[in-house]
Amino acid sequence: MTKSPETTQFSAIPRRSGDRLRPLIVFGTRPEAIKMSPLILECTRRSDEIDPLICSTGQHREMLDQVLGYFSIQPTIDLGLMQPGQTLSGLTARCLTAVDAVIQEQQPDCVVVQGDTTTVMVSAMAAFYHRLPVVHVEAGLRTGDLSAPWPEEFNRRVAGIVTHMHCAPTQRSCDALLAEGVPQQNIRVTGNTVIDALLIAVEKERANAARWQEKYPQAMAESVVLITGHRRENFGGGLAEICSALVELATSHPETQFIYPVHLNPNVQGPVHEQLGSIANIHLVPPADYPEFVWLMDRANVVLTDSGGVQEEAPSLGSAVLVTREKTERPEAVDAGLAELVGTNRELIVRRVSELLAQHAGGTGAKVIENPYGDGHAAKRIVDWMVGV
Repeated sequence: MTKSPETTQFSAIPRRSGDRLRPLIVFGTRPEAIKMSPLILECTRRSDEIDPLICSTGQHREMLDQVLGYFSIQPTIDLGLMQPGQTLSGLTARCLTAVDAVIQEQQPDCVVVQGDTTTVMVSAMAAFYHRLPVVHVEAGLRTGDLSAPWPEEFNRRVAGIVTHMHCAPTQRSCDALLAEGVPQQNIRVTGNTVIDALLIAVEKERANAARWQEKYPQAMAESVVLITGHRRENFGGGLAEICSALVELATSHPETQFIYPVHLNPNVQGPVHEQLGSIANIHLVPPADYPEFVWLMDRANVVLTDSGGVQEEAPSLGSAVLVTREKTERPEAVDAGLAELVGTNRELIVRRVSELLAQHAGGTGAKVIENPYGDGHAAKRIVDWMVGV
């Protein structure tokens, strides 16, 4: 068992000056922006208690801007770090230097990060170098394997070493942190802000359905499978196996419409279009903006994904979830029977998708009553803790 080197306990984050707490909230990718948005909106609502500095590293530029616009969030600071063909080491170096400079200039009371990206890891490191408290939203997710997900498992663990306030989405995440030696006083089970964001979005998009029906008429079919895929560990052979499974499924289920918003990464774009581009009931579409993706999830009977966030969101919408990964740091949905790990095994993917489609056609598909990841009030719990409520 390892011991956290920093065990300072806070009932609230100390202020450097003034009556309002001044957190630096840092994010860089679309999933981070989605999950930080409810927190930022909560901070904005409580402007008498908190004065947030909102910093975007721009790790994923196009998809990030879509989310910020949707939630009407304007970053205070935009670092614009994304570069074509950037390497992990290059991004890490640029991000660390840039966030360090922001902290030096802005003098915040703490740094708030979310999840497991490069932005999270380096922002936590920069905060540590400045002896600032770190608030880690979605803390404690673990697979126990540094290679899966890669490099996200590493990023989370590094951030966790220097975190003061671990906002664990579930009790299982809390237990993982306790097993690593994090003091109980430094952990709260808050739920996951992704559910806060989802509940806001799905209400809006169900009311806006006519717009998306026109854009995605195939999603109005009785049988719909939604696919996502972007994990580095699946590049190459793994992605080829997934595509092969989709070819077989599309052939054997001609009535089913397969909708695949294809990630912009060339390692995904090339193989996917090459293997799937000519199949009539597989629809390769550009990456969907957050609101339309929520609507697509709401329409899907089956979701085949390697995304962490989708594993949390889709069960709330009644979709069956198959995860194209060998391990997940989000086992709660698997334990609850709401998701299943199928890896990149072509035969298993074909069998399980076929079985789930048959269940749906027979009216026996399960509907989720309670999502293990949250109730829509995570952001309030986190801000309450930060200000000492």
